[in-house]
Amino acid sequence: MADASENPFDAANAPEILVLGIGSLLFSDDGFGIHVVRRLEAEYTFPDRVHVVDGGVLGVNLLGVISKPRHLIVVDAVRNRGKPGDLHRIDHEEIPARIRAKNSLHQVDFLEALTLCQALDNVPRTVILGVEPLDVETLGLALSPPVAAQVEPVIRLVLAELERLGVRWSRKDSSADVSGDPFAHR
Repeated sequence: MADASENPFDAANAPEILVLGIGSLLFSDDGFGIHVVRRLEAEYTFPDRVHVVDGGVLGVNLLGVISKPRHLIVVDAVRNRGKPGDLHRIDHEEIPARIRAKNSLHQVDFLEALTLCQALDNVPRTVILGVEPLDVETLGLALSPPVAAQVEPVIRLVLAELERLGVRWSRKDSSADVSGDPFAHR
């Protein structure tokens, strides 16, 4: 990680890869992305070129954060007409076509910010990893059971995306680097 006195999103310190969790912890499954990035931060170590960020519900205010990296991995609750707990992966090329569909619960503001990156001449290569929510209206900190069951699989998907980008990561409880199929690591 960058020195605490440095702004990690200044151009000189900008990460090459940003893992961004978005959502609100206050509304059950809406907080899925935040639960995932908090676990990633607590359990894994990444090289300095990777930053893991809790983006909350900042939407378009994330422009300064998402306009810096070359690669962006977003984790969120995603409505895609599936069953609660279904996993979704929306690749870079599919995102513009999905703007009107508003599949991600935070997609309107977030995708506006992503679109505004074009004005700054830096649209990061983006993938959205998400889970179909069951409940985003109940005030509560806990994820519903089908969504909670997908936290670990989505963590493995994030790690797989990082590996595709050449990132070596390690578990904090282990000194060994991990590479290969993240689905094999439990």
